[in-house]
Amino acid sequence: MKTISENRCFGGIQGVYSHASDATGTDMTFGLFMPEYATGAVLWYLSGLTCTHENAMTKAGLQGWAAEAGVALVFPDTSPRGEGVPDDESYDMGQGAGFYVDATEGPWAEHFRMERYITADLPETVFASFDLDDTRQAITGHSMGGHGALTLAMKHPGRYRSVSAFSPICNPSASEWGIPQLTAYTGDPAAHDATLLIDALEIPVLTDTGTSDQFYDKLGTAAFAGALADARKEGTVRLQKGYDHSYFFVATFAGAHMAFHAEHLE
Repeated sequence: MKTISENRCFGGIQGVYSHASDATGTDMTFGLFMPEYATGAVLWYLSGLTCTHENAMTKAGLQGWAAEAGVALVFPDTSPRGEGVPDDESYDMGQGAGFYVDATEGPWAEHFRMERYITADLPETVFASFDLDDTRQAITGHSMGGHGALTLAMKHPGRYRSVSAFSPICNPSASEWGIPQLTAYTGDPAAHDATLLIDALEIPVLTDTGTSDQFYDKLGTAAFAGALADARKEGTVRLQKGYDHSYFFVATFAGAHMAFHAEHLE
């Protein structure tokens, strides 16, 4: 692992690091905030379309809340990058749009193994390099990252104690933010759809979505809320009046999400 930068932040250290990933076959960059009084607990934050590790790290406002709770934050990248990594002219495919799945189709299969990266490769690096407790993990994310947080929590029971999401894509097999991408990557969007995987949810869930979200019709919030209720799973789906899809929205409710996870990470 290579240190790119480290900055003092809310008494702790906000670092940016890179490492060689076996999962993607590329070098990957991630951010990690280590509180001054760390408890060992970890919250993974998965970002949305077009983002890198940097967007949430600089815009979500989570570090102050994490410092109070003693919870470390990890900000992974959203896809493999670099020479030889396939891309697409559309912003919602290719680099910056990995959808947190392991691709099995076409040119994507060689490098786009983001599920394995988030659940195995990056944790191995993080827990080997920092004094953190791999039995106390939680996961959250925004938009595409919300999709990732929900589905990874469902597909990897026992790994996380809680899951939350900001304006998540939670019914991608019925959305243009899901059908083209997940078909191209895996051939099977339904296998990566939180609404359809709801029976596998074993931990508390919290989601927030703005009523003025400009991408609301692509998210599938109503379908997810209905599935959650039908399956009688522990969870809260909130609609926040007047908020859109931006990081202003994420930062507004970051404290509430941090408190939600801190309760379950004790």
